Amino acid sequence: MAGCLKKKAGELVQYSKLLMCEDTGISYEEPSPNAFSFNSPYGACPVCRGLGTTFHVNMEAVIPDNTLSISEGGIAPLGEEREAHVYRQAQEIAKKNKISLTKPLSALPEKSLNILLYGNEEGVETEIDFENMKFDPYAPYEGIVNMLKRWFNNGHSEGLREWAESYMQLQPCESCGGARLKKESLWFKVDDRNIAELSNMNLDNLAAWMDGLELRIDNKRKVISRDLLKEIRERLQFLLDVGLTYLTLNRPSRTLSGGESQRIRLATQIGSQLQGITYVLDEPSIGLHQRDNHRLIEALKNLRDIGNSVIVVEHDKDIMMAADYLIDIGPKAGYHGGRVVAQGKPESMLTLDTLTAGYLNGRLKIEVPAERRKGLGKVLELKGASGNNLQNVTAKFPLGKFIVVTGVSGSGKSTLINETLYPILSTHAYGSRVSPLPYKNVKGLEHIDKVIEIDQSPIGRTPRSNPATYCGFFTEIRTLFASVPEAKIRGYNAGRFSFNVKAGRCEVCEGGGMRVIEMNFLPDVYVHCEKCNGKRYNRETLEIRYKGKSIADVLEMTVEEACEFFQSIPYIYRKIKVLEEVGLGYITLGQSAVTLSGGEAQRVKLSTELGKRDTGKTFYILDEPTTGLHFEDIRHLLDVLNKLVDRGNTVLVIEHNMDVIKVADHVIDIGPEGGDGGGNILFEGTPEDLIKVKESHTGRFLAMEL
Repeated sequence: MAGCLKKKAGELVQYSKLLMCEDTGISYEEPSPNAFSFNSPYGACPVCRGLGTTFHVNMEAVIPDNTLSISEGGIAPLGEEREAHVYRQAQEIAKKNKISLTKPLSALPEKSLNILLYGNEEGVETEIDFENMKFDPYAPYEGIVNMLKRWFNNGHSEGLREWAESYMQLQPCESCGGARLKKESLWFKVDDRNIAELSNMNLDNLAAWMDGLELRIDNKRKVISRDLLKEIRERLQFLLDVGLTYLTLNRPSRTLSGGESQRIRLATQIGSQLQGITYVLDEPSIGLHQRDNHRLIEALKNLRDIGNSVIVVEHDKDIMMAADYLIDIGPKAGYHGGRVVAQGKPESMLTLDTLTAGYLNGRLKIEVPAERRKGLGKVLELKGASGNNLQNVTAKFPLGKFIVVTGVSGSGKSTLINETLYPILSTHAYGSRVSPLPYKNVKGLEHIDKVIEIDQSPIGRTPRSNPATYCGFFTEIRTLFASVPEAKIRGYNAGRFSFNVKAGRCEVCEGGGMRVIEMNFLPDVYVHCEKCNGKRYNRETLEIRYKGKSIADVLEMTVEEACEFFQSIPYIYRKIKVLEEVGLGYITLGQSAVTLSGGEAQRVKLSTELGKRDTGKTFYILDEPTTGLHFEDIRHLLDVLNKLVDRGNTVLVIEHNMDVIKVADHVIDIGPEGGDGGGNILFEGTPEDLIKVKESHTGRFLAMEL
């Protein structure tokens, strides 16, 4: 309720019972915590509903080449056979408005093109009320752009919506500018900053802004905020202590690496100050540069010092040597391991004759190559990359070399490679529609015909997936069993030996080997099938034997045993041998994919690539491949990667591990810091030259290894 009082002649003074801005006259509701949360309808931007982004039609995808005519597919959605009626409708509109279907789009008048795209000459998108919209077959022609928007927001089938989505791209919300909150919430400010601006600051910058904040606010606000500021500063400090200075509070959780998520949980536990707790951490150093390792170690020691027990599964040398007690399990992997080979204080372990001790005391080490590769003499050059925190950088990738991209956490490595370079190469090689982050241009694409990204994601998400099926040689093994004389007499073909086909599999467990028992309010329990006892096949199929072994016996073989068993069958032996060469001799051919670690899954993928014939023009990209790997596993991994490079391919690795960096032919160091303090290329060249760069944190630690 507002009223006006005449102060002087012709001058009005407004009074209001509500919160009201004197400048704009806008009144606000009484603020509450919900008003500053984009997860609440009270605070979320009504246009993007708190997401910060909205889908818009990507005109580059709609018109990929304006030198083509409409009949040649210049307007991509019209070239789809599945939507022939749309093409016929566009033909009618073109005929009615005398628009040529055979002229290049670049030669058409803008008004004519607007009619086809938007249904009007002005080129204005129609505002569609998707919630109350009803299909009307007699509605006037809406244009390609509006049609895509309608199908994307209100498609009658999932396939139609996915098709429309291929022509859409995410853009910051036009209403809130990506802040995710409604404008009324953004008007509330502390020291001239609204909550969205504070959430968008790096944590170290936010901590610096909060220092001395009491001196910049009035006494009333100082009293109100005393306890709040103390709590916020403590929580911020915990995040800074574990090396997450470069993150922002509004960073989406899906973009965090496993190591970042783990360290955020660690900071939460440190902040809780609980005592008498046993903490178990699995590889907390994931994604952490050597520079930040001491911060993590101090955080773990802090948890210990306040009265807790901390158990860490780790391969990092610094963390191992900082432990109070070390337990070494081995001596090797798989069925060669499973025993405690040593335990005690780290110092006492150095004198023992174990694989881990050998790398800790320097008796075993990954050697620096005698000379670096010269490469193919060709270069892939990416100019003007400016996504996220990249500072308009230009990077050169010499082909035919082992390239390592390094830098402190958050410096911009993944932005440059995973979000800019890989989408460019994928579009070039496969016609992918994944949009790269902003860049100016790229040179040298003609020297690459294939790009492969090898990550640590599972090779399959069901127990039916296994290394034999993923690598592709199980088909050849089944064909071999079908050629056995007994199989021919019975009329069995290769399909009979698939555990996914009804004829040969056990029908009780349907070829799974395990039965699922559903437990109310508890996780499902898997038990061996009582009919086949986990063998997956029926009795008749198991009666067919090659060299005395059934198809189920072959799946139970380790890679080492299979190499010996199939030595006389070159086309099978060659593919299985690659698995052994990458250090996976201990896994079984039929081992469930869900039981493989990330490092094991990655090496299975690598062995699959090694088993293929390549053109020598393939570009491989690996992100943190040493995650979860022991020193000996890293040595095996490097052997595999070097084989790929020796065949003329290019291998690019994003990595912090010094053993990998020191063996690279070419290093690209990004930094010097994370977040806003990074995004610059500090160095490009050999590891020997990197150690001369004073501002490089990587160079400082690398000098100890070379």
